[in-house]
Amino acid sequence: MTGTEPEHDDATPDRPAPEQRPLSREEEQAAARARVTQQQTWVDLQVRRAMDRGDFDDLPGAGRPIEGLGTEHDPDWWLKGLIERERVVVLPFSVELRREDAALDEHLDGLATEQQVREHLEDFNSRVVAARYRLPEGPPLITMPRDVEAEVVAWAERRAARRPARPASREDGPDRPRRRWWQRSRRR
Repeated sequence: MTGTEPEHDDATPDRPAPEQRPLSREEEQAAARARVTQQQTWVDLQVRRAMDRGDFDDLPGAGRPIEGLGTEHDPDWWLKGLIERERVVVLPFSVELRREDAALDEHLDGLATEQQVREHLEDFNSRVVAARYRLPEGPPLITMPRDVEAEVVAWAERRAARRPARPASREDGPDRPRRRWWQRSRRR
């Protein structure tokens, strides 16, 4: 190969070599328009074929007007639709903390260890204190932080009260060792 020959020869006897000169701005814009038109034509063709096959016949809301289209432009239309569709409740932070405070004892009773109770109470208290430093977004914040030690004691008392008293049985005597679950025989 000599220095004057091109590295790749795309020319064939049927087809001449492609032009190597750069395209002008107008030619680039015309090529881009042609690509967009070709793509739009291809998309339209795919939609028409799907319609002919009946792919869009059983869609929900077919034949009915689209709900929520008004005469005014609302930039948050999709967010409002999501909240309505998913039934999301958006409450001011103070009301949310009040609701959580009302159900806190029940939630604590569902926790298994004292460490989990402490962590949950500390998290709750930190959110209450942080809410006091915020600008009020709704009703005034009347929720107070909880005393962690007093709540842990109350949780332990409620937990002990829920445990049933163990009935005394003949098998469990003071001198007889307890059997493990894998050692117990099934009674029929």
